[in-house]
Amino acid sequence: MPKPLVFFFLFVSLSTYSQPTVGLFLNDSLAYNGYTLFSPSSSTTSYLIDNCGRVVNTWASPFRPGSSLYLLENGNLLRTARVGGVFNAGGSGGRLELFDWDGTLMWEFNYASPIYHQHHDIEPLPNGNILILSWDLHDMDDAISSGRDTALLNAQGVWSEQIIEIKPIGQDSAVIVWEWYLWDHLVQDFDSSKNNFGVVADHPELLDLNFRAFGTGNGDWIHANSLDYNPQLDQILFSSRHLNEIYVIDHSTSTAEAATHEGGQSGMGGDLLYRWGNPMSYRRGSVADQTLFGQHDANWIEDSLPGGGNIMVFNNGLGRPAGSYSSVDVIHPPIDSLGMYIILPTMAFGPDSAFWSYVEQPSSDMFSARISGARRLPNGNTLICEGTSGHFREVTLDKTLVWEYVSPIRLGGAVSQGTNITQNDVFRASRYGENYAAFEGRDLIPGDRIELNPFAFDCTIFSTDSSGQDSMTTLIQRSVLLASVRVFPNPFQDHILIDNPHDEPIHMFVIDLRGRRVLERDLEAGETRIQTVNWPPSVYMIHLTSDSQSATIKILK
Repeated sequence: MPKPLVFFFLFVSLSTYSQPTVGLFLNDSLAYNGYTLFSPSSSTTSYLIDNCGRVVNTWASPFRPGSSLYLLENGNLLRTARVGGVFNAGGSGGRLELFDWDGTLMWEFNYASPIYHQHHDIEPLPNGNILILSWDLHDMDDAISSGRDTALLNAQGVWSEQIIEIKPIGQDSAVIVWEWYLWDHLVQDFDSSKNNFGVVADHPELLDLNFRAFGTGNGDWIHANSLDYNPQLDQILFSSRHLNEIYVIDHSTSTAEAATHEGGQSGMGGDLLYRWGNPMSYRRGSVADQTLFGQHDANWIEDSLPGGGNIMVFNNGLGRPAGSYSSVDVIHPPIDSLGMYIILPTMAFGPDSAFWSYVEQPSSDMFSARISGARRLPNGNTLICEGTSGHFREVTLDKTLVWEYVSPIRLGGAVSQGTNITQNDVFRASRYGENYAAFEGRDLIPGDRIELNPFAFDCTIFSTDSSGQDSMTTLIQRSVLLASVRVFPNPFQDHILIDNPHDEPIHMFVIDLRGRRVLERDLEAGETRIQTVNWPPSVYMIHLTSDSQSATIKILK
């Protein structure tokens, strides 16, 4: 991906030193200003850094991370932690911890036993409750009576999935207020004398108990690895690495309804409302139709953000026919006017492919066989965590790299600048804007960088306005050449005029709030008239790029 001139200036400022190997590589003015939260897999410390890579806060725990963590609006840190148990697999957690801003442990809760164990992800809810993703053990007898192919069984039985909602109580307790079990929503065509027998292709709302895409040495059949909640839809999204699929279920059900095929806003109980990534799993596609490959971090883009309502996923690319490379993919689920997901008889759920993807150039420059994640930011950029290399990137909608950082933490602690680091895994990274409620009244004076013996170089924090998004004036002023390009009228109706006073051609593309490209063309010198009669009323972002500069202008119809 192209790198702005700021990237060059950073390296010039290092004088005779070699290029950095860890820590901050790039902080361009087009990056979304805020604070990045991450928890290195090999460390018991969680870090919050500013856009210059300087530490703003840390939280220490006796336990290594279970995987995910969240900074809540009140300034508390909610994290998962890894404790021992019978479920020995990647992403194992078993414990939840809540720390205040100063690092004091306020609440702890273990969800681990011989038959269940929290893993990978949790999700804080608007009502203060927490969704937990957990393994759900079924022994060999239970699996066989449910129709599992005996050739797919071993002594560990089958690890299915459960999602529960808990309400924290006191300092070390919680009560379960809602439960959903995947085991209640199965189909199989292996043994007609056993439970769940049916025609798999006739039941895309159920999961084939005998479908397996990854060969596993233990009972971890699904290996779900992410959890997300949509408050507008009251739905839950989760991701299965081993089946190369993502799923949506209804959260509006009661626990009793969640165990059946009726009830809730959808009328489908706890059945799968939507699935995407591998239609072979329900016999409505072939190898050529598979689009996800060991993916992680499936999440809804918030409605208020560019691309709102769509689903973003880090597509790890493990086993991808085109080669080993990762991508960040955004899809638009097909939903009708009643809010139901559309699927035609004998057909697979759409879409056929992602409408926005980020792939490094060359593609092999970003590949993480496991963990990782990506999140849309308020200014339309996307923060990407290439997990196995602890490599964070922020890219714009036109796929320009504007911020880059490599975690300097591995087993044993931080390394010195210049070290060619390995084993610095990070499950996921999150960016919180400078106006996020958690920071109100907090001491945000940055300290040192995490790495030892850091390079001495200048880094500028580019502030944002009170809305948390870069002001249009600031965006235009960043590019001297493009600052004189005018777009009018604004607001507009049936047309816009773009005046390019320069001899140099300028490339332009327009993106709507869903992140879809509405128009793309080159602008010659002079005035260009663009018809917009067929554009729906909305906010649009015009992206202008030249050989060395870029700018963004927001317009309203």
